[in-house]
Amino acid sequence: MELKELKKLIQSGESETLEFKKSTGQLMRAGETLSAFLNHKGGQVVIGVTPAGKISGQLVSDTTLRDIAAILEKFEPPVRIIIDRIPLDDGKEIIALGASVSSGSAPFTFNGRAYRRVGSTTAAMPQEQYQRQLLYRAHSHSRWESDPALSMQISGLDRDEILRTVRLGIEAGRLPESTGSDPADILNRLGLRREGRILNAAVVLFGTSFLPDYPQCQLRLARFKGADKAEFLDNRQLHGNAFQLLDEAMSFLLRHLPIAGRFESGRMERIDEPLFPVAALREALVNAFCHRDYTITGGSVSVAIFDNRLEIWSDGTLPFGLTLVDLKRNHRSLPRNQLVADTFFRRRLVERWGRGTQMIVELCIKAGHPEPEFVEETGAFGVRFLPSAYIAPRRVAHDLTERQREILQLLAGAQEINFARVRQILRSAPSDRSIRNDLIQLRQLGLIELDGRGRSARWFLTRKNDE
Repeated sequence: MELKELKKLIQSGESETLEFKKSTGQLMRAGETLSAFLNHKGGQVVIGVTPAGKISGQLVSDTTLRDIAAILEKFEPPVRIIIDRIPLDDGKEIIALGASVSSGSAPFTFNGRAYRRVGSTTAAMPQEQYQRQLLYRAHSHSRWESDPALSMQISGLDRDEILRTVRLGIEAGRLPESTGSDPADILNRLGLRREGRILNAAVVLFGTSFLPDYPQCQLRLARFKGADKAEFLDNRQLHGNAFQLLDEAMSFLLRHLPIAGRFESGRMERIDEPLFPVAALREALVNAFCHRDYTITGGSVSVAIFDNRLEIWSDGTLPFGLTLVDLKRNHRSLPRNQLVADTFFRRRLVERWGRGTQMIVELCIKAGHPEPEFVEETGAFGVRFLPSAYIAPRRVAHDLTERQREILQLLAGAQEINFARVRQILRSAPSDRSIRNDLIQLRQLGLIELDGRGRSARWFLTRKNDE
């Protein structure tokens, strides 16, 4: 680090990732802060700068360097701290100690205790948080998806699905074009086969047979009558690999969700779309398959459609270190099943790490719906999609008649139009009363509006929320 760069850094002041120490006489406190940085986002302790940001520097001797080395030996597990020495004009130096985060390695203790960073303050880590990070570290080094599938051979995997993954990965630029067609070699490249053994993740992604050894490779689909689970209109349970189940879930959603028709000014054609954005639905399902806890043998991904909402659930809580609030803002990507998530990424079913939940929110808002709700209940995580009051302005479901749709198409091609003109253009010859009833119903649904009275009245598409 150059002195100019250091001065710019110091101007930003102490923060979540930066702390100043006047001298190496505060090395013990510096070690506590480095522990906090390692357990959070990483950061730097700059020695030779006062808390107010004044550069004082200090003389650095062999004893100073031995003291720093002794401090670094007090970390568990062992850490790599980057040491920068920045010389000053008066012969003194600034020492910058940099700590970078290594995924799955926290918690780090210093002198037998773990610390956390809260704003610009270092504090002892609560025991509950320490235990949770210990569990996460153990999980990251020994995950179910990384365990050998003892009863599975390559012949038990879907060869066509494996080759499809290669084709899609090459098209997306996420697999090299030199990737061949040998399933064993492909699995090795994807990290799904080690030392000649198929891993559990390979079964989840490409398996063809799941009972009795893999009952958790399950999808539950339900369309309920009303707003509770008292009565089914459709109910099914399926076993399959993750890509098959994703396709089944999307087909079920598109089959049961209302289709909305959107009319745009200047276009006579109606644009048919599902109630909720397809990309948002697919993203929620992909997250469910990548983040669910496959160690729960009776677990599944579940899709539940009610009259007033849609819910997508997966067994298992949020990854360690994430909260429900984090999901609607920038956050680290912490997939519970890294191998599964990586294969989804190579097939371009995951676009940007850590952006999926934000994208779901943005797409639903853009489509005119409230923000989806992210919920955790009894060891499961869910996304709850809520529709707007009547789907969205200028959108209709299939319960409208052909004549009502024709009226909307007519109004989409004109700024305003009177009753006589509506009657004249309609292909059929209904009674005036029937046309008026259609216009009234469309108005009650918020799809069209009326300006004026009597013969001078003009009908037009609702302009509310026009972009």
